[in-house]
Amino acid sequence: MTLRLKLAVLATALGLAACSSPTMHYYTLVAPLHSEATSGAPAPFQFEMLPVLLPVQVDQPPLVVRQGDGSLAILDTERWGAPLGDEFHDALTAQLEQRWGRRDMAGLPKEGDLPVLSLRTDVRRFESVPGQYALLDVVWNLSLRGGAEGGKRQTLTCSSVIREQAGSGLDSLVIAHQKAISRLADSIARGTQAWVSQPGKGCP
Repeated sequence: MTLRLKLAVLATALGLAACSSPTMHYYTLVAPLHSEATSGAPAPFQFEMLPVLLPVQVDQPPLVVRQGDGSLAILDTERWGAPLGDEFHDALTAQLEQRWGRRDMAGLPKEGDLPVLSLRTDVRRFESVPGQYALLDVVWNLSLRGGAEGGKRQTLTCSSVIREQAGSGLDSLVIAHQKAISRLADSIARGTQAWVSQPGKGCP
């Protein structure tokens, strides 16, 4: 076989391999926001969203789904658009910005006359079961400090377990997670409003 023929065969083989490579799909937890969900008056505090903690089993680029026998499947061609911790952080932040009518001030200069609410979330479970459900088990911690009158730091730690039905297909599963994060934002927003107005009040 001549060198030219060998190169032609190699080029053909590489071309066929490229054509047969699996297609990658990318997903996001950031749901489209609807204008009717925007709150009226801005919240009486500025807030900063701290980094999200996630279980190491699911905190990776591919989607990780739970199977019926209790095992986990890593779907190499089905991936998050960003690291899952960032996806969760950005999705929850966008929901809370809309509910509180304020921008996330993490890393930005704060207004001196408004208290600062810090939110930390620890996702204990992030379960994805195709055709069945998406589940979140989240511990969230609020810390309120500062303001025009100063005052000592106040903290509140609560938890939420949210389960959303998911249809067949990964698109439906991702949408179920988006809905679960929206419900989590509702719980945090309600709990925060009650706690800020009555500092002695506990979790919702």
